[in-house]
Amino acid sequence: MPVPAEERPARPQGPAATGAVYVGGLDRCGKTTMSAYLTSHSRIAIPAVGSNMWTYFYRQYGNLAKPKNLDRCLTALLSYKHVTFLKPDPARVRSEFAQGPPTYARLFELFLIHFAEREGKPRWGAQTGLIERYIPELIEAYDDVRIVHMLRDPRDRYLASLELWPEGRGRAGGATARWQYSTKLAERHAARYPAQVLIVRFEDLITDTESTLRLVCSFLREDFEPAMLDMAGAPRLRDRLTAGASVEQEESILKAEHIGRFRGRLPSAELRFMQKRAGGRMKRYQYKLEPVRLAAVDRLHYDLNDWPSQMARLVMWRGAEALQQRFPRRFGRQPGRRMLVEPDE
Repeated sequence: MPVPAEERPARPQGPAATGAVYVGGLDRCGKTTMSAYLTSHSRIAIPAVGSNMWTYFYRQYGNLAKPKNLDRCLTALLSYKHVTFLKPDPARVRSEFAQGPPTYARLFELFLIHFAEREGKPRWGAQTGLIERYIPELIEAYDDVRIVHMLRDPRDRYLASLELWPEGRGRAGGATARWQYSTKLAERHAARYPAQVLIVRFEDLITDTESTLRLVCSFLREDFEPAMLDMAGAPRLRDRLTAGASVEQEESILKAEHIGRFRGRLPSAELRFMQKRAGGRMKRYQYKLEPVRLAAVDRLHYDLNDWPSQMARLVMWRGAEALQQRFPRRFGRQPGRRMLVEPDE
């Protein structure tokens, strides 16, 4: 769990922090919102879209010391809309990449360093869904990297995903598998690398925005800047969040109505499945379980039909994830392809 701001040591004095800033977590968990606040800091540049370079390109083209592999990788990167958003200079990327170790981490870093330079900021960052898969690699590759992991009530996250992708069978099973997988990784890495990984609940960002941002700034070894609260670095997202809000609501940008939206909206059977499979971990993060009552006939139908479908989806998602992680060149994700895990777009 995040350490309250008043209990976390004050930002150490000395040279300004320069390490990379990554914002991770599942889709619909507040990564874009957190990134919008952070990129409103005078020293931090985070693109408005998720970079997803680790998701789509890491280890998929073999050894980048081989010119043919580097050419293939660069061609794919420069064709991806989230990379073109960064307005890269391909010649400069190639030239600087040739001056150091031929690693994927260095290649990804160059695109983001150049973006930060154009923004006039000394510290680069990115948001990427499920970047928590690669935290050991990030820590090995980048000096003083910091990872902010966004966590949200899995029921609200699932509802938000359904509103974007309403079709599909065994949906709650996949959503539960994703949430358990992402949260377990974050917990493991936060325990192993407490100076590099911070878990932040989306609900805290909504209900206590300033204190949460102060906590995050302390973790990043940056001074909190009150201007961050205006989200000036991400005007399009701010306008979207405040559309139709009253003057009083606009002062906080985020609204408490984002919390607990699942009540009365999720099917009781799916809610029951999620809470049975993930209830222990949910309570650990102060997500109270809802009472769910099913009639005997509905419970029988669920046990015979829905439960096997949800479990099959859960197991299938875990198996696909293991294959993608172990054999990225054969089973790796590709931009534009519908996946079991959707990156932030």
